[in-house]
Amino acid sequence: MAAFETARPATGSLFGGRLANFFGALIEWNDERVTRKALSKLTDRELDDIGLNRGDIESMHR
Repeated sequence: MAAFETARPATGSLFGGRLANFFGALIEWNDERVTRKALSKLTDRELDDIGLNRGDIESMHR
């Protein structure tokens, strides 16, 4: 009986590496967007409790 390997690494395909990088960047961007949105809803006191201020939210990686 013959065995066939059907799984290929993403980087071995033509667009796999670039596509994985694109989706990885897209997921990271969305996570940061959701985090900024959630933090911006907090009061100044709540931000201070976690060691942040409004300027920290704006300076997050974009």
